[in-house]
Formats: sequence, structure tokens, C-alpha cells
Amino acid sequence: MNSTVGYARVSTREQNSEAQEAELRAAGAQRVFVDRGESSRVKDRPQWVACLDYLRPGDTLLVRRLDRIAGSERMAIETINELHDRGVNIKSLTEPDIDTTTPMGRALFGIVAVFAQLRVDTIRQNTMRGLEHARAQGRVGGRPTVMSPERISAAVQMRAQGQTLMQIASVLGVGKSTVARALAKHADGAPEGAPSR
Repeated sequence: MNSTVGYARVSTREQNSEAQEAELRAAGAQRVFVDRGESSRVKDRPQWVACLDYLRPGDTLLVRRLDRIAGSERMAIETINELHDRGVNIKSLTEPDIDTTTPMGRALFGIVAVFAQLRVDTIRQNTMRGLEHARAQGRVGGRPTVMSPERISAAVQMRAQGQTLMQIASVLGVGKSTVARALAKHADGAPEGAPSR
């Protein structure tokens, strides 16, 4: 016999999940899994993993909103596609177009998924084009370095005197890895902030 299984999530342990649970049970969920204090961007939430393990082909996963199971549009699409491949339906109580239990719902979700994936791909392509343009202009992405020429010079002198990376970092007020990168680039003859080859 196919089951309707609910999944609820609250972001902090102080939040009350009872309202979500009640809604899911009222909508027909025979069993409800609840994660408390877990981020939707984390895939291996304890009760979410248990819920996925519990679901069988023909079952329906019931959620209040898609953001309960996924922290991004792409993650939601991947999750729904994975459920579809397992023969598990999904239904959202507050998003009518997310209901793969009906032919129309499956068709609508397919259209939504295509446009969402297109948006993700477009954002990625625009980002890559922007980075390529920045590199062509001699700019490199990432945070600006904290290692000024004066700090690099001081680090080189301290290193020559036998001080450890940790000691140098402590004196300069930066991280050990920052000192190591700066010294490596200095040894290669590349200015700090230039891309490593």
C-alpha cells in the first residue's frame, strides 16, 4: 500500500514545528519526519536522510514548501528528479504547481524545471564571461590580499632569520596560510595577488 509521508523542517531548535506537522497530517501524511535546527542547504540532515530511506516507489512526499527540503532552486530540482527516478511523487501544500501526483502537475513541474535550469546555466555563463573579461583586463577575482609590499618584505626578512610561518603570521597579524602564499609567490618572482600558475 502506498503511503503519504510528510517532511517538516525548522531552522532553529527554538522554533516550533507543530504547525507544519499538523498541516501535513491534515493533508493526509501518515508519518511525518521533522528536522530541527538544520539548514536546508545541508543534504544529510538526519531526519531528511531517514525520510528518503523510508520512501518507497508509489509513495508521495508531502511538504509545506519546497524550501523545507532544499536551500536552492537547483537543489530542489535535483531532489525532485531523484525522487521521480525512484518512483516517488512530491506535493507542496503552498505551491500548487508542485504536485507530481497528477499528469498536469508533472507537466507543469517539467516546464518550471526547464526554465529554472536555464536560469542557473545563464547565471553560470554570465559569471564565467565576467571572470574571463576581468582576467583579460589584468584583474583577478577573490578578496584583496592583506599582504602589502611592506608586510611581504618583513616576512621575507623574518623567514631569512629562521622564524617559523606561525611566528611571522603572529607578528604580522595574518593567517599562517596567507604568509605561506605570499612567500611562495615572492620566491617565484610573482607580485602578491598575481595568479599562481
